[in-house]
Amino acid sequence: MSQDPRHSYDALLFVSFGGPEGPDDVMPFLENVLRGKNVPQARMLEVAEHYQNFGGVSPINEQCRKLIQAVAVECEDQGIDLPIFWGNRNWKPMLPDAMRELKQAGAGKVLVFVTSGYSGYSGCRQYRENIADAQVEADATDIEVHKLRVFYNHPDFVEVNALNVQAAISELKTAANQDVHVAFTAHSIPNSMAETSDYVRQLTETCHLVAKRLQLPADRWSLVYQSRSGRPQDPWLEPDICDHLRALSNSGVQQVVVSPVGFLSDHIEVLYDLDDEATTVCQDIGLRIIRADTPGTHPVFVRMIRKLIQERLQQATRECVGQYEASHDVCPADCCPAPQRPTRTRP
Repeated sequence: MSQDPRHSYDALLFVSFGGPEGPDDVMPFLENVLRGKNVPQARMLEVAEHYQNFGGVSPINEQCRKLIQAVAVECEDQGIDLPIFWGNRNWKPMLPDAMRELKQAGAGKVLVFVTSGYSGYSGCRQYRENIADAQVEADATDIEVHKLRVFYNHPDFVEVNALNVQAAISELKTAANQDVHVAFTAHSIPNSMAETSDYVRQLTETCHLVAKRLQLPADRWSLVYQSRSGRPQDPWLEPDICDHLRALSNSGVQQVVVSPVGFLSDHIEVLYDLDDEATTVCQDIGLRIIRADTPGTHPVFVRMIRKLIQERLQQATRECVGQYEASHDVCPADCCPAPQRPTRTRP
């Protein structure tokens, strides 16, 4: 594979969570997701029903295709000549197949964009482990893989979320934002996992930066969580979005914008937990709700991905805003360790 004289990378690999694309895919997909995790069977069946409510199709794969296409056009416009490959953690196209394609194409050094903006085991380290396992399975351990950094405080990421929240506020047609509360949501994770990563700190910083850009007072926004799974007795990050919406209503709030700041596209968790479940709660309690868009293929988000690529190809400026520096390019060995699994004992 020919090399651009500006850099030594041969390809860009998109890595995402993956999702079913038909009813028959749902259970095998969930078995991949939940393998080795302490999630009750009843919870898995409940989540399966969420997917079946949408025809057994998650939008995430199609959204990945559209994002890859948009990034390819953006890179071409900026003179970046990198072929883009794609592999998922949990469903087709699977990561080992992507590594085989890279191997066949002769790639020796690959940049990786993971569709996750925050640190944490599930959002960063596990993907790196998945890539390493896929390399072994595909006999591609000779390929050098470099993951692009997390981007929670990149100015373009802050901007696209602020633009989406402002558009939602405008849809409410309120004056000066003063009677609107913004609830930023992210996927809940076990407290034990949160304590060994910067997940909460980074999410809080993103929310703070978006709120600051929109001139939202501190009492007009909050960070809450959604989509918890796992055993009921295990503590996870709270408050839950639905509990929070009830509390807002009880405090006199009449209008709320829900911004899924922890998600990059409209996953099933966004469609079901927010557009269905949370919206139903709001209808029951008389709270007006508008859900802000996720970054998706917004040109500002696509531009950010291109800038992250340029950081590694051309040593471009590592952009960041707020109180923290741009995140590291190479994760330390002890970064975001795997959660400890409970010891199983015989009855």
